[in-house]
Amino acid sequence: MRQLIIRISSLLVFILSSIICQGAHIVGGDMIYECRGFDGVAGNFEITMTLYRDTQGGGAQFDPQGRFGLFRLNPDLVTWTYIRTIDDVNVQDVSNVFNVGSNPCLIIPPDIGVQKGVYKFLVNLPVTNTEYMIAYQRCCRNGSITNIIDPGVTGSVTSINISGAAVSTCNDSPVFNDFPPIVICANQDVNFDHSATDPNGDELRYSFCSPLASGGTDGSGTNGGDLNSCTGVKPSPAICMPPYDPVQYRQPTYQVFNPMGGSPQVSINPNTGLISGIPLTPGQFVVGICVEEWRGGIKIGEVRRDFQFNVTNCEDGVFASIEADEIVNGKNFVINSCGDNVVNLVNGSGLPQFIQEYYWEFDIDGDIQTFNTRDISLTLPDFGTYTGVMQINNNVPASGCRDTAEVTINLYPPIFAEYTFDYDTCIAGPVQFTNLSSSGAGAILENNWSFGDFNTSIEVDPEHTYSTPGLFGTELVVVDGNNCKDSISYPLSYFPVPGLLIIEPTTFVGCLPANIFFNNLSTPIDSTYDLVWDFGDGGTSGEISPFHNYEEVGTYSISLDVTSPIGCQTGISFQDWIEVLPSPFAAFDCTPEELSNFNKTVDITDQSEDAIDWFYIFSDGGTRDVQNPSYTFQDTGIYTIMQVVEHESGCTDTLTKIVDVSPVVTLHMPNAFTPNNDGLNDDFRGTGFISGLREYTLSIWNRWGEKIFENNDPSQGWNGEYNNAGQQAMGGVYVYTVQYLGPRGNVFELKGNVTLIR
Repeated sequence: MRQLIIRISSLLVFILSSIICQGAHIVGGDMIYECRGFDGVAGNFEITMTLYRDTQGGGAQFDPQGRFGLFRLNPDLVTWTYIRTIDDVNVQDVSNVFNVGSNPCLIIPPDIGVQKGVYKFLVNLPVTNTEYMIAYQRCCRNGSITNIIDPGVTGSVTSINISGAAVSTCNDSPVFNDFPPIVICANQDVNFDHSATDPNGDELRYSFCSPLASGGTDGSGTNGGDLNSCTGVKPSPAICMPPYDPVQYRQPTYQVFNPMGGSPQVSINPNTGLISGIPLTPGQFVVGICVEEWRGGIKIGEVRRDFQFNVTNCEDGVFASIEADEIVNGKNFVINSCGDNVVNLVNGSGLPQFIQEYYWEFDIDGDIQTFNTRDISLTLPDFGTYTGVMQINNNVPASGCRDTAEVTINLYPPIFAEYTFDYDTCIAGPVQFTNLSSSGAGAILENNWSFGDFNTSIEVDPEHTYSTPGLFGTELVVVDGNNCKDSISYPLSYFPVPGLLIIEPTTFVGCLPANIFFNNLSTPIDSTYDLVWDFGDGGTSGEISPFHNYEEVGTYSISLDVTSPIGCQTGISFQDWIEVLPSPFAAFDCTPEELSNFNKTVDITDQSEDAIDWFYIFSDGGTRDVQNPSYTFQDTGIYTIMQVVEHESGCTDTLTKIVDVSPVVTLHMPNAFTPNNDGLNDDFRGTGFISGLREYTLSIWNRWGEKIFENNDPSQGWNGEYNNAGQQAMGGVYVYTVQYLGPRGNVFELKGNVTLIR
């Protein structure tokens, strides 16, 4: 007996009726620091920012690279100085976070999601008598937030302040212990421990504080403006500096110290960090939590976190559910059995760990049958409809976690799927499928065919043509008026030869050597077939679509024989199909072999064979159409010369050579000079062609090995004075060295003696 059972579990979930999906994404963040070392002047700190985003409603992703601003508080303790921007901090450790509280009957989560992304980087901070701030600015928050004004155009600032005392003592900031719950139930106590741990054992004091705001929707694509402005999506730290404005709470209902309302009002214990109170109003609430770090009665730091709390009306997480084909009005679970009078009822109620009792009751033709197990099996006497109930925890005293499900079982007549197929196994053609299915309920309403080659049909008796050979898994699924289904499948072996062989060569007339591709368009053929190609020149191939290279001039006949894996055969011949024409042979010589900026003209001597026409292409844009041309290149460099020659048959051949017109520097040093200011030979310097010379150094040493002159300008020589600064060197022989790079980076060095004549 075959039947289709669609299983649907009814889950009673949290309902966030007041939350509207927005295109914004930020739901909070915090920043901490850890000292990596202090050298007495400055401290190295690793900064870690954890940012949280809403994954629902099409919100933006985390920035792949974050941009942070580093600022220092001025001595007036009011204004700030921008120091620099820290760019390209990669997001890492992107993961889902989940915390919905601990009420055992309210554990099933709502269909919302929060992701966290972590940004880490190092900063070096010199000791200061004030403090530093590191800030990340980004728009925007969710537009559905309840407790602040204009949330959809309000950005956030995630920041950390590092005091001078924290730098000098190599202090580490406190770290929050747990992630706050993303869902809070209205009319139930929050009771969340939001405490932190201080690595240095300092005293911590907790308070609600105002989240900070920066940025807007400018540059978002829907609005104009600059995204880097203070009202932009990604404010620039160089433009938007602290102090940052706090978010604007909807006063007087909500304020910094009273961000969620409630009765008793939601508050935070200043000593333990425990958030408690009973919120009454569903919605989304932005809350800021600050942790002050105190040491010896002095505040040395503060960590702040802001986060979006979702308050919703919650219902019991324990619910009655059965795997069913249909659910009517949320409580009536309909199970359809097609031909099988033994019906297995699978319990989908949750949560099992909080269910202490199951109770089933059915009226089977006046016989009341009861059960107390989670899953049951019923044997029904005949086709028809049967009803019952399934209750959980109904008789458990004082249990708030109970529910009831109604059950309807429809026992329908059976349905059977069956079919056959027929086709010519040797010659490619259509396959005829014949439907033999039947149903006790009458007519078959749906026939769903799958032919195993990604093609389908809904006809009763379809015909299908396969474009490729193979072993195909065919299947038929039938549905009757009771929505009962059955399916059956059979393998179909399809390995005929093509009814017509179709070959398409890349050319019918080719130039020697002719490399021709024979594209086999015949179907069905694959690699399991045996193919024998004869190309008429003694060459053969067994590929489906081969290449063949003809190396002799002539006319050739082609043939192809095909044998399928089951022994079916076919073939075709093409008489005098391919003609191969003679080709010329391109060749030429270049003189001189070495060209330079002093001689940029090349003489070309043709050495080609069987050519009647010549054409030369030079890579600097020039062309020539004579057999033995001369050509002058416009500049130095590496060039190509391409020769194209043509045979009287119309076939061509090409040859390309590379020539180098090298840049040459010539530098010659004299062996004596007379610095007597007569305008002739007054200083010692090189002469020659020096265009392109780089990194030049001339050094002069006296006979005692003392360097008395050095310069890097080839146009400036030695005038016979110590460092050309007024103190004359005595006449005599001096040693010189010259070092420089040529235009292509070659290293040159000249050494010798020069005589100073006075």
